[in-house]
Amino acid sequence: MSKINIVMVEPEIPQNTGNVARTCAATGARLHLVGPMGFKIDDKKLKRAGLDYWHYLDISYYADIEEFFAKNKGEFFYFTTKGRKVHSDVSYPDNCYLVFGKETRGLPESLLINNYEHCVRIPMGEDIRSLNLSNSVAVGVYEVLRQWNYPQLENNGQLHEYRWEDLNI
Repeated sequence: MSKINIVMVEPEIPQNTGNVARTCAATGARLHLVGPMGFKIDDKKLKRAGLDYWHYLDISYYADIEEFFAKNKGEFFYFTTKGRKVHSDVSYPDNCYLVFGKETRGLPESLLINNYEHCVRIPMGEDIRSLNLSNSVAVGVYEVLRQWNYPQLENNGQLHEYRWEDLNI
């Protein structure tokens, strides 16, 4: 089974983290939360944003970025507005890590400069500072899954009141 890892470094807004958790639950991605965080993990806003999907999560917590890197090995891709490669121009291997920084500052520039070949950017208008963090995670996750042909995900939806099969087209 293919695996994708989402890493949130020092997230500050519980609703964003809850939305990311929901994306991870929907896609089977593993979530890594790296502290210090700007909220307590039992924050009601966090739970509300993730709704009732928490039991689907594969989630790990780390006190800081040093602990995260000490416990995880693989290929890391750093999503940043400062990146010079387009996120969709990169080939993502199995068990890759998509790393996202805090809402107010992003990832530390020392981390980016030391890993410049793995820094990627989601294109956007030049006068826009950044996308919302949870939206950026969703864009990144679904690009990786698109490249992998959406493994283990359901690709066909069903109507509630009608049946697609009954259409005469």
